[in-house]
Amino acid sequence: MEAGGITVYTLSFDRFRLGSFLQDNLLLLTNWPSLVRGQDGKRPPVIHPACRQSILKSPTTHVSPEISITVIEARQLVGLNMDPVVCVEIGDDKKYTSMKESTNCPYYNEVIHSKNLLRSGTLVGTFKLDVGTVYSQPEHQFYHKWAMMSDPDDITAGCKGYIKCDIAVVGKGDTIKTPHKANETDEDDIEGNLLLPEGVPVERQWARFYVKIYRAEGLPKMNTNIMANVKKAFIGESRDLVDPYVQVQFAGQKGKTTVQKSSYEPIWNEQIIFTEMFPPLCKRMKVQIRDSDKVNDVAIGTHFIDLRKICNEGDKGFLPTMGPAWVNMYGSTRQYTLMDEHQDLNEGLGEGVSFRARLLVSVAVEILDTTSTEIVSSTEVQLKEKCHKVAMDRDHGDNTSPPPSQNSQSKYIFVFTVYRKIEEFFLFGSFLEATMIDRKIGDKSISFEVTIGNYGNQIDGVSKPSSAKKRKKDGESEEEESDLIQNSSEDEAEEEGELLSVSSTPPLKPFITDRNYFHLPYFEKKPCIYIKSWWQDQRRRLYNSNIMDKMADKLVSLSLFPSQRPQHSIPDIFIWMMSNNKRVAYARIPSKDILYSIVDEETGKDCGKVKAAFLRKGFGPAGWTVQAKLELYLWLGLNKQRKDFLCGLPNGFEETKAARTGPGLQSVPPISLVYNMKQVFQLRAHMYQARSLFAADSSGLSDPFARVFFSSHSQVTEVLSETLCPTWDQLLVFDDVELFGEASELRDDPPIIVVEIYDQDTVGKAEFIGRAFAKPITKMCDEHYGPPRFPPQLEYYQLYRGNNTAGDLLAAFELLQVRMNNAGAGLPPIDGPTDPERGPILPVPLGIRPVLSRYRIEVLFWGLRGLKRVNLALVDRPRVDIECAGRGVQSALIQNYKKNPNFSCLVKWFEVDLPENELLHPPLNIRVVDCRAFGRYTLVGSHAVTSLRRFIYSPPDKTSNNWASAGTSFSAVSRQPNMISADIFNKPVSAFYFDTLCTQKEVENEKDKRKKKKKKKGEAEEEEETDESTLDWWSKYFASIETHMEVRALYSHLLLTCGWWLEDEYGNFEDWLHTFNLYRGKAGDDDERALDDDRIVGRFKGSLCMYKVPLSEEITRDAGFDPNMGMFQSIPHNDPINVLVTRLTKRRFRTELFYCIVFSSQATDLHPADINGKADPYVVIKLGKSDFRDKENYISKQLNPVFGKSFDIEATFPMESMLTVSVYDWDLVGTDDLIGETKIDLENRFYSKHRATCGISSTYSVNGYNVWRDPMKPSQILAKLCKEGKLEAPQYGPGGKYILCFTSTIMHTVPGMKRQTEEHLALTVLRHWEEIPRVGCPLIPEHVETRPLLNPDKPGIEQGRIEMWVDMFSMDMPAPGPAIDISPRKPKSFELRVIIWNTDDVILEDDGFMTGEKMSDIYVRGWLKGQQEDKQDTDVHYHSLTGEGNFNWRFVYPFEYLMAEEKIVISKKESMFSWDETEYKIPARLTLQVWDADHFSADDFLGAIELDLNRFPRGAKTAKQCSINMVRKELQLPTISIFKQKRVKGWWPFVARDENDEIELTGKVEAELHLMTAEEAEKSPVGLGRNEPDPLEKPNRPDTSLMWFLSPLRSIRYFIWHNYRWLILKILGLALLLLMLGVFLYSLPGYLVKKMIGA
Repeated sequence: MEAGGITVYTLSFDRFRLGSFLQDNLLLLTNWPSLVRGQDGKRPPVIHPACRQSILKSPTTHVSPEISITVIEARQLVGLNMDPVVCVEIGDDKKYTSMKESTNCPYYNEVIHSKNLLRSGTLVGTFKLDVGTVYSQPEHQFYHKWAMMSDPDDITAGCKGYIKCDIAVVGKGDTIKTPHKANETDEDDIEGNLLLPEGVPVERQWARFYVKIYRAEGLPKMNTNIMANVKKAFIGESRDLVDPYVQVQFAGQKGKTTVQKSSYEPIWNEQIIFTEMFPPLCKRMKVQIRDSDKVNDVAIGTHFIDLRKICNEGDKGFLPTMGPAWVNMYGSTRQYTLMDEHQDLNEGLGEGVSFRARLLVSVAVEILDTTSTEIVSSTEVQLKEKCHKVAMDRDHGDNTSPPPSQNSQSKYIFVFTVYRKIEEFFLFGSFLEATMIDRKIGDKSISFEVTIGNYGNQIDGVSKPSSAKKRKKDGESEEEESDLIQNSSEDEAEEEGELLSVSSTPPLKPFITDRNYFHLPYFEKKPCIYIKSWWQDQRRRLYNSNIMDKMADKLVSLSLFPSQRPQHSIPDIFIWMMSNNKRVAYARIPSKDILYSIVDEETGKDCGKVKAAFLRKGFGPAGWTVQAKLELYLWLGLNKQRKDFLCGLPNGFEETKAARTGPGLQSVPPISLVYNMKQVFQLRAHMYQARSLFAADSSGLSDPFARVFFSSHSQVTEVLSETLCPTWDQLLVFDDVELFGEASELRDDPPIIVVEIYDQDTVGKAEFIGRAFAKPITKMCDEHYGPPRFPPQLEYYQLYRGNNTAGDLLAAFELLQVRMNNAGAGLPPIDGPTDPERGPILPVPLGIRPVLSRYRIEVLFWGLRGLKRVNLALVDRPRVDIECAGRGVQSALIQNYKKNPNFSCLVKWFEVDLPENELLHPPLNIRVVDCRAFGRYTLVGSHAVTSLRRFIYSPPDKTSNNWASAGTSFSAVSRQPNMISADIFNKPVSAFYFDTLCTQKEVENEKDKRKKKKKKKGEAEEEEETDESTLDWWSKYFASIETHMEVRALYSHLLLTCGWWLEDEYGNFEDWLHTFNLYRGKAGDDDERALDDDRIVGRFKGSLCMYKVPLSEEITRDAGFDPNMGMFQSIPHNDPINVLVTRLTKRRFRTELFYCIVFSSQATDLHPADINGKADPYVVIKLGKSDFRDKENYISKQLNPVFGKSFDIEATFPMESMLTVSVYDWDLVGTDDLIGETKIDLENRFYSKHRATCGISSTYSVNGYNVWRDPMKPSQILAKLCKEGKLEAPQYGPGGKYILCFTSTIMHTVPGMKRQTEEHLALTVLRHWEEIPRVGCPLIPEHVETRPLLNPDKPGIEQGRIEMWVDMFSMDMPAPGPAIDISPRKPKSFELRVIIWNTDDVILEDDGFMTGEKMSDIYVRGWLKGQQEDKQDTDVHYHSLTGEGNFNWRFVYPFEYLMAEEKIVISKKESMFSWDETEYKIPARLTLQVWDADHFSADDFLGAIELDLNRFPRGAKTAKQCSINMVRKELQLPTISIFKQKRVKGWWPFVARDENDEIELTGKVEAELHLMTAEEAEKSPVGLGRNEPDPLEKPNRPDTSLMWFLSPLRSIRYFIWHNYRWLILKILGLALLLLMLGVFLYSLPGYLVKKMIGA
């Protein structure tokens, strides 16, 4: 991102769900001039994109994405001398850029702010893009890409121009990193940087998308029965209560079919045609059936067609093609209500809970030949009725006939014939078990209803249609139509002997399981259902999906096989629990999962198997509680294959069948199954512990207990108070569990176990925390209870809360068969430790509980930070309690938290028995309590360390030379930032050798290489090298990010610029001191797991170290243990320290008496805070009680401000350790608004072994812009590090020629280098410190970190970024030098003098009044971009008959320029009402135009040339050498910079676009450009035009340049001679020849006579 000026336009949609918003909303960029000169026409209407979608009205909180759009500039816009404006349209929101005058290459670099301005003009072009396409890109953005504009009303016109922009979509928790800024010349390569997703070709063609709508079936009622009865009473007829039509939305366009009045089975046979570029950037097509209403149309069902799934981009691929195929639509329940709370399901948001309808539709794409004269150029959506005969292929269901020709505009009837055979399908289901029925509905009779489509629907189906159903008999191949409206058993018994469908189970009164759940008495007798339905035989599609699913399971790569096919066939199956004739809860099962096939690979994964189905009520928290759990058997297949439908049921049953309805029925499905074979089992649930549970109480903890369900049995564990990591260690025994079926089947596939975790509340019902599923290990009575299967091992089971994870459960389950004769015999005994305090509670047996070992856990108590109030009372005397596996330790009491929040006793320890398996280690709980008067304790906050693995100590490898392995202690240096460093071991270090320094010769070689590269490219060399005396800190900054040519001069002076904050790079600086956030309050319930920032009430600083005891004496002896410090040796004291903090942009603080300097260089991409789309930012620095507000130095109307300031702050650790850097928006009236803030923990940085107090420079200098900043010199820093690491002090050779360090490490200087000192050698060692064995770690280099700005009101969404760094110096150290000057560079004043000498070959625009001769009255206009108000014109060269013009005219343009950023700086007020001037940074570009002057009408624009003053082609030496290729091949030609060349003269072409939008040459200009500094210009002033001082000579113009009426004879003579000179010369020559011939003929006779007479 450039240093200044780029503005970001942000739209916030607070009521959008992220998923649907990204897919269904469209970004539309349009460019059109507000006024067009030289061309007429009205502005066509802009096509509006898809309307915004509403969200589900459920308690669930949805994501609010933000769309950030930066319009930078436009190029190559088609038109003559236009005033372009860019419009950005998203949903119903439109915003515009400002208007730029008289240019085809406008530079905006501004926010899109004006909203409802009335504008007129002609549309130049549009660009459309799905927001979802942007979100799917890397980093969710397009950065500095060119959007190609096209005219939707003239698809044959080609490209209309390009707009360079940035587009980003930011959701909650997303972090967008700005890509590395490319070279500006690379960004100017438009073709190589088009705004297109990866894989989309650059050359896209126009195409027509044909959406054919045939018919729909199974529509629900869309009105009340009362209205139907009223109509029937008054009108005397009964009509279907729906008026459907189909609406299709694609690429911002919308098309509708006609409305079919009163029809549940409407037939349209219509076609909607969209015209869009292919491949389209809008990936989904929205097809929606709607009910027409006089007040408000309502959606019946919605289906999205993903074009990516119906095409193939490969070599043998095909265009998007689908159908004709049925698409099934799902949504809310079919029962009509005036206020449908789930209407959003019908809009396509969320999973549908009921079948709504199905639609027969097809999609086809035709690539257009835009060169054809017969093509219709408009993209207006067309609706046609067609008589095109379409057949559905018998095998694949595809449209076998191509789309009709679009040349025909006639309307005619469309006939659709179905040749696919309609088959009778049979669905069978058996309910083996119905448990976990919610107690709220347990007092009424309950039944279950199964539906497929509308078959089986007995409550809210619709009446039978008037059209009779035709059935095939005796193999006849006649046409027939499918009929979905079969909703009652009576309707199906049309013929004698017809099988009746049974779609619901008999109502039964549930039995009580426990206090919360009931179960139905499905013991020996299992109810069954069976449904007949008729569908087109499209099983092949489902078979293919099942094959791919099974392949994916084997390859473990689901993404390779998208099993969801875009062309549907059989609808999904819905299972509804009915109570009091009302639908209570549902489960949805895909039809492909239970579809039968004779081929195993094609059979659904759940076909003919007993599976568990959980019925839920709705969405969000309401859907987390299970309403019922079913053990269900389902089978779906052809009716003729139903002989196998019972093959998968557990054996041992007898069928109970209904009475036969006629002699024609061979077999009748059973209505129930009676099992005469049952097995008795004992279930043992070993509930050991859970961790990372959901915080359900306001204290931030929970009182969890577990409820285990198996079959119709339920038991609970004990309740453990105030913990998120309970260890129950409890055995639950379920006796007399009866299961029906054969023993062998139950052994291989036992029923599942459901474990639910609840939070026990004193008042009210227990709150649901999470749910886990498990299958027990089954032991039959004849099996031996022993290895390898028994006893079972503890396993982790994931807990789920809705779609989110809610912790882990550590448990084991075993199912033991009991002999029928002797109950309890043969079961393994329940042995294990007994705890008399727990009463009858059984612990987990010894063989199952993990093997324990004795561990010692050492705790470093450092201090507490940022504790918030508890019940409005301040925390005064806090204490930390550590607990793990029932053991723990307490910290010392902090007597006065406000004065000193550190602990007096640093290290304490306790011993505990923990499992040898590290994965089974219980969590460690950290609780902070406030000790108040009268022995009261109040919980402040808590933290659970779920994994202790990173704190386990391992002794170092003495034989290793690598520091990373030799010092792998329990804590770590930087590469393992969560571990403590290993510098406590004083061991000799083996030899180590550094790489050589970068020599001066290498730098010179690098320069030579770059010069050679430039010569190859044809670029001009710099005349002089950069003067080092002119360099400053910003030179280093721009050199490090490679945005300036000073990189050459600063090869060895690069400043490391971090792409992100240092904490991200160095593990939060937790190399030995860790920070544990303390939480209090109930956790949120976001779809994406709520951010816990709002629950943080403080921080505990300390560390942990755990190891097995006893520890080897050798290790303790070698380490030189202090018994009081344990493993935490050589850590600093935690007494208060005074510090000076320094920071760029506002920066200085102090810790532990330290000095802090905060440097803030600039901010980028700030969120707009004013109504004009900009902000007036300033910086606020807060550290403890220090509060620095730089309000008086706010930067007006900038979203990319350059602050360039430093702040010095004195602070004391630990009381003042959290630095907050905020950016506010200044307001003239009212309070200032917070844009965003970032927080830095200075204490961790100060104590880190990475030495984050002051960055290590890459070079050592004692003066200049690169002066050494640290008070300690490199040699002093190295000596201190060696002392702390217990290494020998480094020794330096005489004259700084070598360094002897670390026993036998020698570093020599390199011949050819400048004279080295000890400091240079020491600095080299510091830069390689991470390579030192055992004690090394990376040291923080000199840097600028980029930190995100966050706003508490918009959690998780970045509001911009700030570039800064912090330096900290202890007050005990020598005072640091003066802070680095990082104040923003001031622009330098220049004056550009442009002399227009001559023009040539200018096109002739006018006709002569007397003679009709072509001529032009030429003048040249010029200005610098951004200074259109300072346009300057030459005088007029009248009556140029050859296109030649002579001027000798001087333009003078003074301007301010930033060399590093290559931008002109303009400061001006936006309007007369503006309070301050706004600073703009615009590329340095000179625009020259040639015009034809007219007396009585507007002047005619002829052509223009725009020169980038930093890189433009060198002018031609003569007019003949000047060609249009200087514009067409600009990127390939050698370029020069006026800022280096200073003076340039040559010929450049004028160009314009012709009627075919092709660039044509319209003239040539000879100009001279002379750049001078303001001081130089003041010494040698010049006048404008041909005025004094230093006047130019008057041009020597031809006589015809005078007005013809002042010298008519001379003008006529010139016109005659100029036009007819050759004709006149020929006539004169011929006359002379005839005269000579006449004279010859006249004198010839006399001459002959004289010859004859001899005279």
